[in-house]
Amino acid sequence: MKKILKSIYGKYILFGILISLTPVLQSVGIIRSATITIFGTIIFYAIVGIGLNVLLGYSGLVSLGTAGFMGLGAYLSAYLTDDMNLPFIISLIISVAIPLAIGLIIGLVSLRIEGYYLAIATLGVAEIFRQVFIEFDAITGGFSGKNASYPRLFNIIQLDRQLTFILMSIILVAVMILTYNFIHGATGRALLTMRGSEAAAQAMGINILKYKLIAFAVATLYAGLGGVLYVHFIRFAYPATWSLTLSLQVLAVIVIGGMRTISGPIIGAFIVFGIPELVLKQLPVIGNIDGLSFIFTGILIIVVILFYPNGLIHLGSDVKKFIDKRRQSNIASEKLEKKKVNQNG
Repeated sequence: MKKILKSIYGKYILFGILISLTPVLQSVGIIRSATITIFGTIIFYAIVGIGLNVLLGYSGLVSLGTAGFMGLGAYLSAYLTDDMNLPFIISLIISVAIPLAIGLIIGLVSLRIEGYYLAIATLGVAEIFRQVFIEFDAITGGFSGKNASYPRLFNIIQLDRQLTFILMSIILVAVMILTYNFIHGATGRALLTMRGSEAAAQAMGINILKYKLIAFAVATLYAGLGGVLYVHFIRFAYPATWSLTLSLQVLAVIVIGGMRTISGPIIGAFIVFGIPELVLKQLPVIGNIDGLSFIFTGILIIVVILFYPNGLIHLGSDVKKFIDKRRQSNIASEKLEKKKVNQNG
C-alpha cells in the first residue's frame, strides 16, 4: 500500500476505486440516489475543469466558452447514439473531435487577440452554439430538450445508472493520468513558459501557434467529453443549461480548487457543485434561498482570491506546515526554559 501511495498513478487509481464504490453505498442504503447524481455531476465537471486548467492555469489563455463546447458534445452524442443508432464509442469519438476541431480554429484566432478580447470572443462562440441548440430542434429538440440513454458499449453491454457512474470514474482517472503526463513533459514546460512571457518563449524557440492550438484543443476536447458524460448520465440536455453561468461556474472550479494542479479542479468541483447540494440546501432557513449555490460560490471566490490565491488544494499541506512549525517552536521554547532552569540551579 505504501508503494502505491508513493506513486502519483497509484494515488489516482486508488482515488478512482474509492469513488467507484459510491454506487455500492447506495445499494446498501447508506446514501440516497440523489447523492449518486451529485457525485456524477462532480465527476464530469471535474473533467471539464481539468481541461480549462490546462488552458488558463498552464497557458494563461482565457475562455468563457466552456459551456458551449459541453453542450455541443452533449447534443452530438445524444443525436448520434439515440437517433442515428451509432455505437457509443464511435459517437464519443465524433462528439469530442468536433469541439476539438473548433477549438483549433479558436486557437488560430487567439494569435491576433488576447486577454479580455479573447474571453469575449469565446463567449460569443458559446452564445452562437446556444442559439444553434435552440433553432436546430430537429437535432437538439430545441426548447423541449433532448433525451438520451445510458451508454451501450460495443453494442453488447447495456450500462445502467450505476455502471455509467463507474465508467465516468474510470474516464476521470484516465484523464488525470494523461493530463499529468502531458503537463510534466516538454509540452507542459512550454505552456508555462508561454504563460510567463510569449516574447521570452519565442526567444527560446517555442512555437507559440503550436502550443496555443494544443491548449485550446485539450480544453475543448475535455469540455466535449464532459458534455458527452453529462447527457448520458443525466439523460437529458436543455439549451438553457449551456449558458455563461455554467462557464463561470467551471471557472470558479479551478480558481477555488487551485490552478496549475490536477487535483485542484476535483476539489473545486466538489465545493462548487457538491457542497451546495449535499450540505447548504439541507440547512434550515437558508436552504430554501433561491440561488444559494451562486451566493456561496461568489463569496468563496472573493475569499480565496483575497486570502488564498493558490487555491484550496494547498490548504491541507499549509495547515500541516503551520502545525509542524508551531510544534518545533514549542519544542525550542521548552528546551530554552530547561536551559534557564539548569543555569539558575
